[in-house]
Amino acid sequence: MAPFEVSFVQRALWGGVLVSLVCALVGTWVVLRGMAFLGDAMSHGMLPGVALAALLGGNLPLGAAASAGAMAVGVTALGRSSRLSQDTSIGLLFVGMLSLGVIIVSHSQSFAVDLTAFLFGDVLAVREQDLGYLAAALLVAAVVSVLGYRSFVALSFDSRKAHTLGLRPRLAQALLLGLVTLAIVASFHVVGTLLVFGLLVAPPAAAVLWARRIPVIMLGAAVLGTGATVTGLVVSWHWGTAAGATIAAVAVTLFFVAATAAVVRDRWRGNGISRKGKVAAAALAAVLLPGACGGEDPSPSEQPVPHGYVEGAEETAEPQYRLVLADADTGAVRVLDLTTEEIFETRRVEGVAGIRDDGRFAQLGRADGSVHVVDSGAWTVDHGDHVHYYRTEVSDVGAPREDHEAATVPPGVRCPEAHGPVETRRGAVFGCADGALLVTGDGDGAGTVRIPYPHPVADADRAREFSHRPGSATLAARAGERGVWLLDVTERRWTLVETGPAVAVNTVGAGGPLLTLTEDGVLHALDAETGTETARTALFFRPVRGDLEPPVIEIDTSRAYVNEAAAGVIHEIDYGDDLRVARTFEPGIKPTYMVETGR
Repeated sequence: MAPFEVSFVQRALWGGVLVSLVCALVGTWVVLRGMAFLGDAMSHGMLPGVALAALLGGNLPLGAAASAGAMAVGVTALGRSSRLSQDTSIGLLFVGMLSLGVIIVSHSQSFAVDLTAFLFGDVLAVREQDLGYLAAALLVAAVVSVLGYRSFVALSFDSRKAHTLGLRPRLAQALLLGLVTLAIVASFHVVGTLLVFGLLVAPPAAAVLWARRIPVIMLGAAVLGTGATVTGLVVSWHWGTAAGATIAAVAVTLFFVAATAAVVRDRWRGNGISRKGKVAAAALAAVLLPGACGGEDPSPSEQPVPHGYVEGAEETAEPQYRLVLADADTGAVRVLDLTTEEIFETRRVEGVAGIRDDGRFAQLGRADGSVHVVDSGAWTVDHGDHVHYYRTEVSDVGAPREDHEAATVPPGVRCPEAHGPVETRRGAVFGCADGALLVTGDGDGAGTVRIPYPHPVADADRAREFSHRPGSATLAARAGERGVWLLDVTERRWTLVETGPAVAVNTVGAGGPLLTLTEDGVLHALDAETGTETARTALFFRPVRGDLEPPVIEIDTSRAYVNEAAAGVIHEIDYGDDLRVARTFEPGIKPTYMVETGR
């Protein structure tokens, strides 16, 4: 510990500790939100402002803040384009700003020295005044993190929930960008952008592997960052290495130690690599592989194409849920983006008599038997062990293509009075007079499984229209005046839940509630096993009218949507919170028909 008896090393220690604390607070959100690449780009994108301020004799932190602010505004503006992914926007601005900075700095005679100072700083030259700046930055970061905690959590894990809870995710995103800017600007002139970004990502990424609660992750990141500072200064003193670079290297090494230990832990438990490990490793990749995009670009034939990608689409980090709505009276069609609450208008479709979807395309059936297709611009590609989410512009397709055609009962297979089908992970399910038919595969390789009713069922009590949450193997259907049929496709089992007559039904699936809407406009949540009511909410202002198409209940991973055509509204229900009405949408038409896409 002899180095810490020297005053300038003591100041370096305090400077590194303060930077570690600031970066622990801000870096946790960076890792959880998946903003590592943006943080890297902003840290290097400050170079033009710093260089210009240095050449003009201005204030370096002020120049850095202006440059970082311009970078954030540019990324936000370009990111609104549906044709450019956020990574593309960040990459373009990253290279552009860094190139501009190098051009400006190259006019100075001390080019190499200035650029080295910018990247690595001089932690051993920290002054007491610098410690004051860092302490003030830490205070601001702590206050913003506490005040914006709920908004940041919702934004990091489910931006749609942030919308529904009124937490203003766009403002939360702007505050996160402000925190990243604050951490980088307050620290770069002391320890350089390399150390700032190393401490911004490596300690929180390591802590994510071992902690579940966000405050614990922040505390762990602070401890690891402080440990990296102490260790780096000692190594630098005795081995004569660059202090800033050594601290950053120790921080990254600690991540690898934590990651290796986590892999051993997960294998010992028999779970493989945890999802948290994958998130942390992906976040750190922006630190370890900054040159992965450099050098020669691969030829187009060598470019990897993401699963499910379509030309012009943007891959996103979270599902892009949308509702496609149709007015039976006017033929008006609207697409409602449930994340941004934007409403898109498409061409009118006269004579709409029904609607269905395949996860992306809404197929509007007409009274004359024809079908009109609308591209909702949102879809999910599920590969079992991983999922891809995509979004693109809403468009009017018109006549259906071959890949939009529904499955059919294989020739020669008995299914009297067949209707449906409903697509599930297990295959297509058709309703039959004597039960259900599960069809797996297609063409000559199609297989069928009959699932008969457990007892004779009157014609009025048959299951005719199935509903389910995509990804679930449990289907729900009205059972006439008696209640609701539940069909477990995996177990090949029918269950009759005697709830009395309902106008709309759907089920969350295993472990979730059964939802029913009765004629009085009340939505009920029932225990699927016992039929016991667990919650209810008066949803409609007036009873369901018999002269209208009955409403539907659409369900995704956390929300249910119910269309009230007579009132011209859509109700968003948080079925995990006692059927709380989270939002009510007014699409400007009578939403007679509705499907949800993007699931």
